[in-house]
Amino acid sequence: MGKKVTVVGAGFYGSTTAQRLAEYDVFETVVLTDIVEGKPEGLALDMNQSRPIEGFETKIVGVTTGPNGEGYEAIADSDIVVITAGLPRKPGMSRMDLLGVNAKIVRGVAEQVAKHAPNAVVIVVSNPLDEMTALAQIATQFPKNRVMGQAGMLDTARFTNFVAETLDVPVKSVKTLTLGSHGDTMVPVPSQCTVDGKPLTDLLPAEKIEELVVRTRNGGAEVVALLKTGSAYYAPSAAAARMAKAVAEDSGAVMPVCAWVDGEYGINGVYLGVEAAIGASGIKSVVETALTDSELAGLKEAAEAVRAKQADIVSL
Repeated sequence: MGKKVTVVGAGFYGSTTAQRLAEYDVFETVVLTDIVEGKPEGLALDMNQSRPIEGFETKIVGVTTGPNGEGYEAIADSDIVVITAGLPRKPGMSRMDLLGVNAKIVRGVAEQVAKHAPNAVVIVVSNPLDEMTALAQIATQFPKNRVMGQAGMLDTARFTNFVAETLDVPVKSVKTLTLGSHGDTMVPVPSQCTVDGKPLTDLLPAEKIEELVVRTRNGGAEVVALLKTGSAYYAPSAAAARMAKAVAEDSGAVMPVCAWVDGEYGINGVYLGVEAAIGASGIKSVVETALTDSELAGLKEAAEAVRAKQADIVSL
C-alpha cells in the first residue's frame, strides 16, 4: 500500500478503470479527474460507498480540473497516471479522425502530469493510441520506458475471446497474440496462438483464422457501431488496469503493450505494439517473440506506418 494512481478523464473508460484499480486493493489512493464540474467528485463518492460491500480499503478522490491546470495539484506524487482524456469515436469514425482534437487534450494533460507527478509511469489509452503515446512522451519529456500505451492487451483479449467462442472452449485454454499498431496495421500473430497447447492452425482453417483476425482488427468499430454513442470501455479498462497493477506490484509481467522500440526486431525509434515486461520503472524490457517471416514483415510495415504519423504529431 501507499501507492497512488491517477486516472485522467472520468468518462465510461476512466471511471471503470478507476473502479477496477480501487477494487484490486493494492493502492492507497485512486485519484479521478475530469473537466466536467462535480462529475469526478460524484463518481468518487459513489465508488467509496461501495467499499464496505466489496471489501476494499483504497480511497477514491474525485477532482474537477480547469483549463489552466487548476485542480491538478491533487495528482501530486502519483506513482502511475492513466490518461483516458479525449473524445471517443462515433460510428463511421476511424481512430485517426480523433488525431487533431485529442492531441491538444493529451498534450495539455501530459504537461500537467510532468509538473505535478514527475516520477510517474504514464499509461496512455486515448486514441489514436500509438500517436497519443508518442505525444505524451514528447510533452512530458519523461524517459521513454516510463510512457506506454494500452492496445495490444485489448486486441489480444478480443482475438482470444473470438477464438474461444468459435471453438466453444474456455477462454483460459486459448492463447493469442496481436502486435503492431492499434488499428489498420494491427498484426495478429497466428503462429503464437494455441488452444490447450495445440497450434490454432491445426484446429481452424486458414480462412477462418483470417476472418477472426479481421474481426479483431475491427473489434472497436464493431462495438462503436452497436452502441451508436461512445465506444468500448469494459475490456479496455480491464487492460489498462492490469498494466497499472503490474507497475504497482513491480511484477515483471509480460504483456502486449505500445512501447518504445529501438533495435528489437530490427526496428528503430518508434512506439509500437510489442510484448514487454512491465514493472515499477514502466517498460523493463521489450520481449522479442519468435515470428514467421510474414508476421515480421507485417510488424515492420506497421512500424513504418506509425512512424510516419508519429512524425506529424510534433507539430500538433
